[in-house]
Amino acid sequence: MKHAFVTGGAGFLGSHLCDLLLKNGFRVTAMDNLLTGNTDNIAHHAGNPNFKFVRYDVTNDLYIDDQVDVVFHFASPASPVDYQQYPIETLKVGSIGTHKALGLARAHGATFLLASTSEVYGDPLIHPQNESYWGNVNPIGPRGVYDEAKRFAEALTMAYHNTHGLDTRIVRIFNTYGPRMRLHDGRVVPEMIYQALTNQPLTVFGDGSQTRSFCFVEDEVKGILKLYESGCNDPVNIGNPHEMTILQFAEIIRKLIDTRSEIVFRPLPVDDPTKRQPDISKARELLDWEPRVPLEEGLSKTIAYFQSTLKPTAVAAY
Repeated sequence: MKHAFVTGGAGFLGSHLCDLLLKNGFRVTAMDNLLTGNTDNIAHHAGNPNFKFVRYDVTNDLYIDDQVDVVFHFASPASPVDYQQYPIETLKVGSIGTHKALGLARAHGATFLLASTSEVYGDPLIHPQNESYWGNVNPIGPRGVYDEAKRFAEALTMAYHNTHGLDTRIVRIFNTYGPRMRLHDGRVVPEMIYQALTNQPLTVFGDGSQTRSFCFVEDEVKGILKLYESGCNDPVNIGNPHEMTILQFAEIIRKLIDTRSEIVFRPLPVDDPTKRQPDISKARELLDWEPRVPLEEGLSKTIAYFQSTLKPTAVAAY
């Protein structure tokens, strides 16, 4: 059995990746310092002899006696609320943490896969965004700590590939949603679902004309696994190319939950991207991948998850 080492393995995306790896016959070691991760996300693997959890910070030295075949580096705060609360930790995990994880992969002769992000494109000047676009990022803005941490991580990953011949992958992840997201992490999907379930006003920033493209987490991790298996060393976008405005998204949430919530408008956050849509031509060609789960189906599963996590008294009657 191949042994996969997953940093950030107790996080939203990392835990779903662990699920898929185990399903596909890997042994998995998940590591997380639980800054934003939660062991509830991996509790269902307790007692599985092919799964191990280690609480540890990836910015420290990494030594593993067991053979490692692939390192998936997913550790990082990933929402605006998190990386603005933990700016230094975000920069450290993108720089020092990536260095330590790359060193582990090199020591074991393992493949290394970096979880990068669409945020490397910043507030894009081209649309949709393809992998050849260099981005439009404000390095000293409130989002800069996350954007630049991931851009540096990409540069370091390619340096290890070019200098040491390390087998590397870089996935640029676009907006992903699904069960195990944290209710109050500031991202639009959990925030609007919570507001709708509790009959609070749905918050739309600006006039709601900014766009996002939402990919269900099961589709996302399947694309990531295909990238690992592909042998492609260059960055690849994995996301849903179906673009919509935030206002359109709010209306879908209202329809699915049948809430009494009104829509309220708030000032647009600084450096909030006005457009976000992946060009997935490379993923289609190289990986034979594209998202399959329709938005309303994925949202219904996500809503059911949040309903199960809310206290009964917190969920208003429809």
